[in-house]
Amino acid sequence: MEKMQTRLTEIKANIDRAAGRSGRRGRDITLIAVSKMVEPEITRQAYQLGITDFGENRVQELNRKKAFLPEARWHFIGRLQTNKVKDVVGEAYMIHSLDRWGLAEAINKRALSLGIRVPVLVQVNISGADRKTGLVPAELEEFLRSMGQLAALQVRGLMTMAEEDPDPEASRPVFRELSLLRARLAELEFPNVELHHLSMGMSQDYQVAIEEGADMVRIGSALFS
Repeated sequence: MEKMQTRLTEIKANIDRAAGRSGRRGRDITLIAVSKMVEPEITRQAYQLGITDFGENRVQELNRKKAFLPEARWHFIGRLQTNKVKDVVGEAYMIHSLDRWGLAEAINKRALSLGIRVPVLVQVNISGADRKTGLVPAELEEFLRSMGQLAALQVRGLMTMAEEDPDPEASRPVFRELSLLRARLAELEFPNVELHHLSMGMSQDYQVAIEEGADMVRIGSALFS
């Protein structure tokens, strides 16, 4: 736990500095601790150190760890299959990976049956990599406009992932493009859409992501490894 505290202190200091460079404060940035491959007891230790938000990319792990640590906010950050929607809607605080219309319909249907509204982020494939999921930028405006048909969805922002690269600066063009795209689309009005959040940046490039406008960063190995 002491080692995790040291790492967390360093991460928070980095967040504060990066936020300052973008004209914000560290408290404006949500640190989402990516707890995949981490045992539940370790997540409790992280929570005791002050981390309130955790991310999982597998449905089973999300539900297992939420049952162990229900007081935390659990984000689903992986690709979501439509047949798993019933196990995530109502359990995840926010879904970061809305990447197709069929999934939006499935989330909406499940949410309506539960009488709730579901906060989601739309995943955008800025890098253009084949192995990355998400809407291409040219599809995004029409997709957001269609959200008015789905009353139980609340689009809160956008998410993207850059290609893994040891040089954090390699991610900057991806993050900058998403930030500019969000700024342009935020000037338009779409029902059920408020583009408040940018979820981008992971352990290797979160400082660059914050400099380019991220207010949610997903950090795993830098904290837990």
